[in-house]
Amino acid sequence: MEKYGQYRDKGSGIAPFFPIAPPPSTPLLLPWHIFLVSLRLPLLVAAWVLWLALIQHLPPGGLFRKANQWCLLGIPGVWWIDLQVDGVKRGALGKRKGALPDGGTIIAANWTSPLDILYLAAIFDPIFTLSTPHSSLVRPVSQETALAACFGVPNPLLLGAQPAPTTLSALVHAHPTRTIVNFPEGTTSNGRGILRLTPSLTSASPSTHVYPVSIKYAAPDIVTPIPGWLEAAKFIWRLNSAENHCIRVRVGLPLTMAALTSPITNTTNTTKTPKNKSTTTPPNPPPPARARNTFESNFFDTLQTSPAPKVAGESDDSDTAVRDTTSSQRKALDAVAEDLARLGRVKRVDLGVEEKAWFAEAWGGRGGRVRK
Repeated sequence: MEKYGQYRDKGSGIAPFFPIAPPPSTPLLLPWHIFLVSLRLPLLVAAWVLWLALIQHLPPGGLFRKANQWCLLGIPGVWWIDLQVDGVKRGALGKRKGALPDGGTIIAANWTSPLDILYLAAIFDPIFTLSTPHSSLVRPVSQETALAACFGVPNPLLLGAQPAPTTLSALVHAHPTRTIVNFPEGTTSNGRGILRLTPSLTSASPSTHVYPVSIKYAAPDIVTPIPGWLEAAKFIWRLNSAENHCIRVRVGLPLTMAALTSPITNTTNTTKTPKNKSTTTPPNPPPPARARNTFESNFFDTLQTSPAPKVAGESDDSDTAVRDTTSSQRKALDAVAEDLARLGRVKRVDLGVEEKAWFAEAWGGRGGRVRK
């Protein structure tokens, strides 16, 4: 792995694109794993064919749609989901209105596995969107296309033209009763860090609620940071050969672009002073920075001001994107990234979609590009 050290984050040493090895096992259990796969795979295929042929055409939010998604999760052994919501005590979720995303809101989720798609579909039955690294526009896609994008491959079932890119605000306006899911990282990782966010969330309207959602797995080997059809086959084996899987979901407090981009107004000191004291009010100190979690201290104080690493032959598109993103928009993206890192108990890394593409090229043995 040392030859791929250039794709580690320089500050923390985290490698967000490396595949995660499965838990240690013994060859004596291989027949058991084969039995599980042979038992589950036909049921999984049957549930998926039923979705494609019939259930996906039913009205959104229906019982049959969600039941089918839970079958797609339950058949491979995803039976335990640990859900926690910021500001809500365990067992009191039903009493807190607005604690979970609903129609007209946006979910900003980290992206690690196809199970992200299935879980969000089972709970919210949302509209999925894909982000691009240098644009605030998003592309609304079907669930099948979102699953294929987890492996970086085209959807083989896609017929006709793809939807035109649009903004999140236009999508929310066109579908006020649906939840919109956006993966602001723009590509999958292994879940050990939050990638550099794309500008997609800046296209949301100022008043729309954006919910940061972190999704992690135990065991963590069912993530798909490596693209390709071969990786898809490996994922299906790992998913169905294990006895069970656990999903850990953390939902943050809703954010709005207006609140994140608005400047903090200084207040005037109106405290009365004795007559023999000067009444001149000293200037207020600068407003405190947004609180960072303990995982982000020190390193992340300088991360946002440092330029992104350059690659030999790289164009200046990323620099143009940075210039086109205003400081207030970058502040909003930083706030969302910090919440995702806090919820997932990981660090942010200064790697993104471009570095992922170069890593995948190098990993595939086609002579990756060298970063300076």
